[in-house]
Amino acid sequence: MADPSPRAREHPRVALVTLGCARNDVDSEELAGRLAAEGWDVAPGDDGDADVVVVNTCTFVEQAKKDSVDAVLAAGGGSADGAKVVAVGCMAERYGAELAEALPEAAAVLGFDHYGDLPARLDDVLAGRPLASHTPTDRRTLLPISPVKRPEAVRDTSIPGHEWVPTVPRRRLDDAPVAPLKLASGCDRRCSFCAIPSFRGAFVSRDPGDVVAEAAWLADHGVAEVLLVSENSTSYGKDIDARGAAGGALERLLGELTVVPGLRRVRVSYLQPAEVRPPLLRAIATTPGVASYFDLSFQHASAPVLRRMRRFGSRETFLALCREIRALDPEAGIRSNVIVGFPGETEEDLAELEAFLAEAELDAVGVFGYSDEDGTEALGLPDKVDAGEVAARVERITRLAEHVAEDRAARRVGRTVEVLVERWDADEPDDERWVGRAAHQGPDVDGECRLVGDLTLLDGLAPGVVVTGRVVDAEGIDLVVEALGVAGDGGAADLAAGAPVGAGAR
Repeated sequence: MADPSPRAREHPRVALVTLGCARNDVDSEELAGRLAAEGWDVAPGDDGDADVVVVNTCTFVEQAKKDSVDAVLAAGGGSADGAKVVAVGCMAERYGAELAEALPEAAAVLGFDHYGDLPARLDDVLAGRPLASHTPTDRRTLLPISPVKRPEAVRDTSIPGHEWVPTVPRRRLDDAPVAPLKLASGCDRRCSFCAIPSFRGAFVSRDPGDVVAEAAWLADHGVAEVLLVSENSTSYGKDIDARGAAGGALERLLGELTVVPGLRRVRVSYLQPAEVRPPLLRAIATTPGVASYFDLSFQHASAPVLRRMRRFGSRETFLALCREIRALDPEAGIRSNVIVGFPGETEEDLAELEAFLAEAELDAVGVFGYSDEDGTEALGLPDKVDAGEVAARVERITRLAEHVAEDRAARRVGRTVEVLVERWDADEPDDERWVGRAAHQGPDVDGECRLVGDLTLLDGLAPGVVVTGRVVDAEGIDLVVEALGVAGDGGAADLAAGAPVGAGAR
């Protein structure tokens, strides 16, 4: 019988295109591991030579949806033999058959429940066997309301990123010395603007032993920094620890991760301000090997707007939290996201947000304009702000946020920082080609450091090494750092970098 694959080769080839956040990056590498274990040749990104292109979609905001649709339309377009296109991820999970009807270019639209048998489903796609499109459901209903009853029930529920090492082999899709590591999935909060819990489900912590085992696996595969990701990291442990999240499950886990051989740095993301407790602040700010970095989802600073968002806090409480962090570590990095143009937002509300941003002196702020989201409470709220006005407010707050962040960066000149070397940039001058990040800079969004100084020292660097340096200049939120030496030699707990890790040295 003739090979049903559009190309004659020993193993079918699949390309993985990933959109959205670091959580999606984690899910794509899970899928890559499953596919590789079943004999598929896996490529990161559409290289035009794949039999199937799997697009891991995002549905975070309206622009993300458009980008996901564009990616599906473009996938396989460069292939002479016409690769089959399969949509997975958040947009596929959220809209399922509706998305399939709108995008006949996709051979299949598959949800999270298909992840466990994705290799077989792609075999179906290649063979031309029809697949029923995913039927969306509110994934919060798949688990018990009581968090402590979820660990038992979760065994019968597909949760992306929770079955990796040792059960499912992980397949890295790049050789960067930093990698996301899933801490938990889902969210129990009910923010009025957010649809994520409906398609990501109720909050579920990963077993701490599994998290540590996967961190060790990553370190063995060239990772120097792990970025702990979830929908709400401050809830970690409430479903697996009798004392709940307040019992210190995340603090204990951080301590275990810092002694994993080969790891230089552990970073926590997605902290919910209303759930942050002093012990967690101290653990992040003062534990050697943990980045003193606080990714706090403020969303706004006006108490009335926050109440309509179904959130807690105010300008005063958020400023008090920032002061508490900087009392522990004046050099700590604090970043956040804010939404402007929320229904009912007044000029007074916007001025309150501006005052907060000016006083809080955050290191980085993502500014988003409100847009209606299907299935959310905010969709039905009165007093919607005109789209043109929303755009004007985004521009106004963005200008302020950039000014504040640049000023904060400029005040780091003269300070000592620890820089994790990430890549060699051939486009920079000879003595400015090594690029990395200090502890206050999260991956991709918070600026970076260019290393300068003694060429003898610089020539001996490689991705994954941690360098001690002095900030000599600031360019926007990016820093120029004079390299003074390689830091430590004993593991994450003392920012070790005695031997390079990762690949990609020049």
